[in-house]
Amino acid sequence: MRVEVIYALPQGQQLVVLELSESATVRAALQASGLLEGIPMLERARLRFGIYGKLVGPEHTLKDGDRVEILRPLQADPKESRRRRARRRA
Repeated sequence: MRVEVIYALPQGQQLVVLELSESATVRAALQASGLLEGIPMLERARLRFGIYGKLVGPEHTLKDGDRVEILRPLQADPKESRRRRARRRA
């Protein structure tokens, strides 16, 4: 089956297209992609994963055509950012 693994950064994105066995998991796709190799160990512990925007665990079984997204931690709380913008406008 064919899957994509993507990791987006502010400078751009890295996308790897893989051919995996039918029973492959998110973990297997991440290992095969090699994208985690450039991420420091401390950051890796905080990463989450999604398939088309839905959170999944590393043991989630993939389907043909899935896009595994490596999700970075948020830099700022979206609610707090909106509050700050609203205060500046007032």
